Amino acid sequence: MKGFVLINAFNKSDAYLNQPSRLKEEFNKRNVELDILKNDGVRIYIDGDGKIVNGYKGYDFCICLDKDEYVSACLEKCGLRLFNSAEAIRVCDDKYRTYIALTGSGIDMPTTFCAPLCYTNGAEADENALKTIARKLGFPMVVKTNYGSLGASVKLTKNADELIKYANEEKFTPHIYQKFVKGGEDVRIIVIGGKVAAGMKRINGKDFRSNVELGGVGVKYVPSKDETEIAERAAKFLNLDYCGVDVLDDNGSPVLCEVNSNAFFGGIEKVSGVNVAGAYADFIIKAMTGN
Repeated sequence: MKGFVLINAFNKSDAYLNQPSRLKEEFNKRNVELDILKNDGVRIYIDGDGKIVNGYKGYDFCICLDKDEYVSACLEKCGLRLFNSAEAIRVCDDKYRTYIALTGSGIDMPTTFCAPLCYTNGAEADENALKTIARKLGFPMVVKTNYGSLGASVKLTKNADELIKYANEEKFTPHIYQKFVKGGEDVRIIVIGGKVAAGMKRINGKDFRSNVELGGVGVKYVPSKDETEIAERAAKFLNLDYCGVDVLDDNGSPVLCEVNSNAFFGGIEKVSGVNVAGAYADFIIKAMTGN
């Protein structure tokens, strides 16, 4: 059996590159060959006959650490087993699409509005619609683009003027408006094969975003029964083999914030003492072999 980790060609951060390195290390311990390959845009394509030319042949499975939905869809169409699936990656990469998929699941989420997309140069955001959203959500209000990682696209608007300014700046970009839930702290839960594998609490005293990359600090934490149920149910509804689920505390009640299909595990391995990469390797090997 042989597999490969597909990584983004542009992301060279230490946290990102730690993922494939740790996975390769754990697979090697289990005598399974695992290559690390970049999504360079030329290995797989559609030729003039309408056929997929696949340059990733010779592999039994792929661990998709790149969120490229197009390449993952092509790989699946060629019969390759992906962890996670192309559809799971597509849904999780879009925050509002994730919330849509989780409606009816019994998971509590912050009240969220999706901004209408604008296709017209010179058009202005509908201020009456924004006033309605402000009455429903209040201020401060969380605003974020549908796509983005590490909290980079997440902001707070504190009044109507800031909200209108943001809506006009982002009118050509899919984005959402969301009820603000206690900032500076959340719980990150790693789920593998439908079961919670590790957890940590992230705390940031200088920013409402708890991301470690933005100054947050991770501490060892055992998710509560309710938090565990939210994380495992989200993974099940989204058909995820592996994910990171972020849970917020809304006045004593846990609510789901986001689900990340390729959540970093370097920090959580350090603070929890759990070998997340090893657990993921074990799950994949069992899924491929039945043992």
